[in-house]
Amino acid sequence: MNTMQGFLRACLSAVLLASVVFFSHAEDDPHAHHRHHMQQQPKTASEAKVDIPNVQLVNQHDKQVDLKKDVIGDDIAVVSFAYTTCTTICPVVTAIFSQVQDRMGDKLGKQVKLVTITVDPNRDTPARLLKYSKKHGAKEGWSWLTGKKDNVIKALNAFGAYTVNFEDHPAMILIGDGKNNRWYRYYGFSAPDDIENKVNELIQHRQHASKE
Repeated sequence: MNTMQGFLRACLSAVLLASVVFFSHAEDDPHAHHRHHMQQQPKTASEAKVDIPNVQLVNQHDKQVDLKKDVIGDDIAVVSFAYTTCTTICPVVTAIFSQVQDRMGDKLGKQVKLVTITVDPNRDTPARLLKYSKKHGAKEGWSWLTGKKDNVIKALNAFGAYTVNFEDHPAMILIGDGKNNRWYRYYGFSAPDDIENKVNELIQHRQHASKE
């Protein structure tokens, strides 16, 4: 585990408890609106309507991929949104994803996929995403996506994550089943336990449905 990843994981619990209090006094911070979304939204899951488009994006390995066909497919997906120059919310959400990645074990990349879509495609090149993903210990099965601005906007709109000013994008995670298009949205900082439980719930739902 590298220094940055270890630091983020060690501090995650403290950040979750202290962030709202601390951020409420950061009136002059350029990320204030970004934090505002995190503070004001509920932390419980709600059902979400998501229509994944067949849009062409580029992953961290500079490979063109179709979001619906190649990235999500018929698998369980956990999706987040970030930009590499963010120093507040995005590193914490990414640290949560790192923990979820470890919990997925051999399901990662097979039954379950992690997906992070940039909200800043103008600056977040594939090379930049690759460097950032390595810093957070991303393994195969965790896709980091960028691409042409219009295509990225289509992808973000599908998940309800697009904002005109990317720094204002809401802190949220979506968990869904690509096969039956059943999706759930979590605003704010989601606990790794909650994410893992929802993933397992969707897997169990599939298994139950297959026996009927």
